Amino acid sequence: MRLSNHGLSVTVGDGWDHRIFRRTPAVGERTLPILHASTRPLPADRGDFGSGVVDLLGAADIFISLVEFEPEHAGYGLYAARGMPRLAPSQFSPSRLQRVFGDRSAAQHFFTEGGRPFCLFVVLGSHARRMAVVPRAARKVNQLNVERGWSLM
Repeated sequence: MRLSNHGLSVTVGDGWDHRIFRRTPAVGERTLPILHASTRPLPADRGDFGSGVVDLLGAADIFISLVEFEPEHAGYGLYAARGMPRLAPSQFSPSRLQRVFGDRSAAQHFFTEGGRPFCLFVVLGSHARRMAVVPRAARKVNQLNVERGWSLM
């Protein structure tokens, strides 16, 4: 079974909690899609990059955030890389988190998929267990799909 919304989709029903949403915009503001997936239940109040979730992760847990950015950035600068990233244990480090929190570890990738610019941010509950946990995170990332040409309009 797949969850689809805002031109994003992901396989569900596999022990992960998933959400695809857009934040409620302020007057005159445009918000872009975000996909969250976690092996822990996702709290209603959480930040785009996992505040409110990351502190709940156990040693074998994973949090994934796929955040879309403004379309004019697609294919340029930070977003020049093409295609959904492939995860490897060597990409993870505790220093990739905004603040060091226990043994947590993260990887962050900027890229363009389907003509749309994204940041993929993945947090592991334990840096020490990354060799065992990253393959599960990589399988989930491989289940993400971006619809080409999806528009906010």
